[in-house]
Amino acid sequence: MAEVIQTPGMILKVSASADYDRRVVILTKDYGKISAFARGARRQTNHLAAATDFFTFADFKLYPGKSAYTLTDANVKNYFTELRKDFDASLYGMFFLEVADHNTRENNDEQEVLKLLYQSCRALIHPSYDNELVRAIFELKMMMLEGSFHRDEYNGGYSSTALYTLDYLLATPAEKLFSFEVKPEVVEELRRISDTERRRYGDGHVYKSEEMLSFKFDIK
Repeated sequence: MAEVIQTPGMILKVSASADYDRRVVILTKDYGKISAFARGARRQTNHLAAATDFFTFADFKLYPGKSAYTLTDANVKNYFTELRKDFDASLYGMFFLEVADHNTRENNDEQEVLKLLYQSCRALIHPSYDNELVRAIFELKMMMLEGSFHRDEYNGGYSSTALYTLDYLLATPAEKLFSFEVKPEVVEELRRISDTERRRYGDGHVYKSEEMLSFKFDIK
Protein backbone atom coordinates (compact mmCIF):
# COMPACT_ATOMS: atom_id res chain seq x y z
CA MET A 1 0.00 0.00 0.00
CA ALA A 2 1.22 3.51 -0.85
CA GLU A 3 2.23 5.83 1.95
CA VAL A 4 -0.69 7.67 3.55
CA ILE A 5 -0.69 11.44 3.08
CA GLN A 6 -2.36 14.07 5.25
CA THR A 7 -3.54 17.48 4.09
CA PRO A 8 -6.10 20.16 5.00
CA GLY A 9 -8.88 20.57 2.49
CA MET A 10 -12.51 21.33 1.74
CA ILE A 11 -15.03 19.11 -0.04
CA LEU A 12 -16.29 20.57 -3.32
CA LYS A 13 -18.35 17.71 -4.79
CA VAL A 14 -20.01 14.55 -3.49
CA SER A 15 -21.48 11.66 -5.50
CA ALA A 16 -22.51 8.06 -4.89
CA SER A 17 -20.19 5.24 -5.90
CA ALA A 18 -20.73 1.47 -5.79
CA ASP A 19 -23.27 0.27 -3.20
CA TYR A 20 -22.30 2.31 -0.14
CA ASP A 21 -19.24 4.34 -1.18
CA ARG A 22 -18.88 8.02 -1.92
CA ARG A 23 -16.68 9.81 -4.40
CA VAL A 24 -15.60 13.24 -3.25
CA VAL A 25 -13.65 16.05 -4.85
CA ILE A 26 -11.47 17.86 -2.33
CA LEU A 27 -9.63 21.15 -2.73
CA THR A 28 -6.49 20.56 -0.69
CA LYS A 29 -3.73 22.79 0.60
CA ASP A 30 -0.86 20.57 -0.55
CA TYR A 31 -2.07 18.70 -3.65
CA GLY A 32 -4.53 21.01 -5.38
CA LYS A 33 -7.89 19.51 -6.38
CA ILE A 34 -8.08 15.74 -5.99
CA SER A 35 -10.69 12.98 -6.30
CA ALA A 36 -11.04 10.37 -3.57
CA PHE A 37 -13.23 7.42 -2.72
CA ALA A 38 -14.59 6.93 0.79
CA ARG A 39 -15.44 3.28 1.30
CA GLY A 40 -18.78 2.68 3.01
CA ALA A 41 -19.33 6.40 3.63
CA ARG A 42 -23.04 6.20 2.72
CA ARG A 43 -23.67 3.96 5.71
CA GLN A 44 -24.85 6.12 8.60
CA THR A 45 -22.64 4.24 11.02
CA ASN A 46 -19.49 4.71 8.95
CA HIS A 47 -16.89 7.00 10.51
CA LEU A 48 -16.62 8.95 7.22
CA ALA A 49 -20.36 9.52 6.73
CA ALA A 50 -20.49 13.01 8.25
CA ALA A 51 -17.04 14.00 7.02
CA THR A 52 -17.84 13.46 3.33
CA ASP A 53 -20.50 16.09 2.82
CA PHE A 54 -20.44 19.42 0.97
CA PHE A 55 -18.48 22.27 2.62
CA THR A 56 -16.69 20.01 5.14
CA PHE A 57 -13.28 21.43 6.04
CA ALA A 58 -10.93 18.90 7.58
CA ASP A 59 -7.49 17.39 7.82
CA PHE A 60 -7.86 14.46 5.44
CA LYS A 61 -5.85 11.25 5.46
CA LEU A 62 -5.61 9.54 2.07
CA TYR A 63 -3.50 7.10 0.16
CA PRO A 64 -2.94 7.55 -3.57
CA GLY A 65 -4.06 5.11 -6.25
CA LYS A 66 -3.60 5.01 -10.01
CA SER A 67 -6.42 7.41 -10.86
CA ALA A 68 -7.81 8.56 -7.50
CA TYR A 69 -7.13 8.63 -3.80
CA THR A 70 -8.78 6.58 -1.08
CA LEU A 71 -9.95 8.56 1.93
CA THR A 72 -9.15 6.72 5.17
CA ASP A 73 -9.85 9.29 7.89
CA ALA A 74 -10.80 12.94 8.47
CA ASN A 75 -10.29 15.23 11.42
CA VAL A 76 -13.12 17.72 10.82
CA LYS A 77 -12.45 21.36 11.70
CA ASN A 78 -15.71 22.82 10.39
CA TYR A 79 -18.86 21.11 9.10
CA PHE A 80 -20.48 24.47 8.19
CA THR A 81 -23.72 23.20 9.71
CA GLU A 82 -25.22 26.71 9.78
CA LEU A 83 -24.60 27.07 6.06
CA ARG A 84 -26.45 23.86 5.25
CA LYS A 85 -29.46 24.99 7.33
CA ASP A 86 -29.76 28.40 5.63
CA PHE A 87 -31.27 27.87 2.17
CA ASP A 88 -30.22 31.25 0.73
CA ALA A 89 -26.68 31.04 2.12
CA SER A 90 -26.32 27.45 0.88
CA LEU A 91 -27.15 28.56 -2.67
CA TYR A 92 -24.29 31.04 -2.56
CA GLY A 93 -22.05 28.42 -0.97
CA MET A 94 -22.79 25.86 -3.67
CA PHE A 95 -21.94 28.48 -6.28
CA PHE A 96 -18.60 29.12 -4.57
CA LEU A 97 -17.86 25.38 -4.52
CA GLU A 98 -18.68 25.06 -8.22
CA VAL A 99 -16.49 28.02 -9.16
CA ALA A 100 -13.59 26.59 -7.14
CA ASP A 101 -14.08 23.17 -8.73
CA HIS A 102 -14.07 24.59 -12.26
CA ASN A 103 -11.02 26.81 -11.78
CA THR A 104 -8.59 24.59 -9.86
CA ARG A 105 -6.39 21.68 -10.91
CA GLU A 106 -4.61 18.72 -9.39
CA ASN A 107 -1.02 19.33 -8.25
CA ASN A 108 -1.43 23.10 -8.61
CA ASP A 109 -0.71 25.42 -5.72
CA GLU A 110 -4.31 26.23 -4.78
CA GLN A 111 -3.65 27.28 -1.18
CA GLU A 112 -4.89 30.85 -1.66
CA VAL A 113 -8.06 29.64 -3.40
CA LEU A 114 -8.71 27.28 -0.49
CA LYS A 115 -8.32 30.17 1.96
CA LEU A 116 -10.68 32.32 -0.12
CA LEU A 117 -13.28 29.57 -0.31
CA TYR A 118 -13.14 28.88 3.41
CA GLN A 119 -13.33 32.53 4.45
CA SER A 120 -16.14 33.25 1.97
CA CYS A 121 -18.24 30.41 3.41
CA ARG A 122 -17.58 31.71 6.91
CA ALA A 123 -18.76 35.15 5.80
CA LEU A 124 -22.00 33.70 4.42
CA ILE A 125 -23.05 32.52 7.89
CA HIS A 126 -22.01 35.77 9.57
CA PRO A 127 -25.08 37.91 10.27
CA SER A 128 -23.26 41.18 9.55
CA TYR A 129 -22.43 40.46 5.90
CA ASP A 130 -24.68 40.88 2.90
CA ASN A 131 -24.50 37.74 0.77
CA GLU A 132 -24.29 39.72 -2.45
CA LEU A 133 -21.24 41.56 -1.11
CA VAL A 134 -19.67 38.24 -0.13
CA ARG A 135 -20.31 36.95 -3.64
CA ALA A 136 -18.79 40.04 -5.24
CA ILE A 137 -15.69 39.76 -3.06
CA PHE A 138 -15.36 36.05 -3.80
CA GLU A 139 -15.70 36.40 -7.58
CA LEU A 140 -13.37 39.39 -7.88
CA LYS A 141 -10.68 37.94 -5.62
CA MET A 142 -10.91 34.62 -7.45
CA MET A 143 -10.18 36.35 -10.75
CA MET A 144 -7.35 38.27 -9.12
CA LEU A 145 -5.78 35.05 -7.84
CA GLU A 146 -6.04 33.58 -11.34
CA GLY A 147 -4.30 36.62 -12.79
CA SER A 148 -7.22 37.40 -15.08
CA PHE A 149 -8.41 40.64 -13.49
CA HIS A 150 -7.59 43.86 -15.37
CA ARG A 151 -7.61 46.63 -12.79
CA ASP A 152 -6.35 49.30 -15.20
CA GLU A 153 -9.59 49.09 -17.16
CA TYR A 154 -11.64 50.39 -14.24
CA ASN A 155 -11.19 54.04 -13.37
CA GLY A 156 -13.82 56.34 -14.80
CA GLY A 157 -17.49 55.53 -14.52
CA TYR A 158 -17.31 54.04 -11.02
CA SER A 159 -17.48 55.54 -7.55
CA SER A 160 -14.32 56.19 -5.58
CA THR A 161 -15.53 53.65 -3.00
CA ALA A 162 -15.84 50.91 -5.61
CA LEU A 163 -12.38 51.65 -7.00
CA TYR A 164 -10.85 51.76 -3.53
CA THR A 165 -12.48 48.40 -2.81
CA LEU A 166 -10.85 46.89 -5.92
CA ASP A 167 -7.44 48.08 -4.74
CA TYR A 168 -8.12 46.71 -1.28
CA LEU A 169 -9.06 43.30 -2.69
CA LEU A 170 -5.91 43.20 -4.80
CA ALA A 171 -3.65 43.96 -1.84
CA THR A 172 -5.34 41.97 0.93
CA PRO A 173 -4.93 38.24 1.70
CA ALA A 174 -8.08 36.10 1.80
CA GLU A 175 -8.09 35.70 5.58
CA LYS A 176 -8.50 39.47 6.03
CA LEU A 177 -10.90 40.26 3.19
CA PHE A 178 -14.17 40.26 5.09
CA SER A 179 -13.63 43.24 7.33
CA PHE A 180 -15.71 45.97 5.70
CA GLU A 181 -19.18 46.88 4.52
CA VAL A 182 -20.28 49.09 1.65
CA LYS A 183 -23.59 50.56 0.54
CA PRO A 184 -25.87 48.49 -1.74
CA GLU A 185 -25.12 50.71 -4.72
CA VAL A 186 -21.38 49.94 -4.34
CA VAL A 187 -22.16 46.22 -4.19
CA GLU A 188 -24.00 46.64 -7.50
CA GLU A 189 -20.95 48.34 -9.00
CA LEU A 190 -18.68 45.51 -7.85
CA ARG A 191 -21.03 42.91 -9.31
CA ARG A 192 -21.16 44.83 -12.58
CA ILE A 193 -17.36 44.86 -12.75
CA SER A 194 -17.23 41.15 -11.99
CA ASP A 195 -19.80 40.37 -14.69
CA THR A 196 -17.88 42.48 -17.22
CA GLU A 197 -14.62 40.65 -16.49
CA ARG A 198 -16.25 37.26 -16.83
CA ARG A 199 -17.82 38.14 -20.19
CA ARG A 200 -14.56 39.54 -21.57
CA TYR A 201 -12.06 37.03 -20.31
CA GLY A 202 -13.99 33.99 -19.11
CA ASP A 203 -14.21 30.66 -20.90
CA GLY A 204 -17.97 30.87 -21.35
CA HIS A 205 -18.65 28.22 -18.74
CA VAL A 206 -22.19 28.26 -17.30
CA TYR A 207 -22.51 27.43 -13.62
CA LYS A 208 -25.63 25.45 -12.71
CA SER A 209 -25.66 26.89 -9.19
CA GLU A 210 -25.58 30.41 -10.61
CA GLU A 211 -28.77 29.65 -12.50
CA MET A 212 -30.33 28.67 -9.17
CA LEU A 213 -29.23 31.98 -7.67
CA SER A 214 -30.78 33.88 -10.58
CA PHE A 215 -34.02 31.92 -10.16
CA LYS A 216 -34.06 32.81 -6.45
CA PHE A 217 -33.93 36.53 -7.28
CA ASP A 218 -36.53 36.19 -10.06
CA ILE A 219 -39.16 34.79 -7.68
CA LYS A 220 -38.65 37.39 -4.94
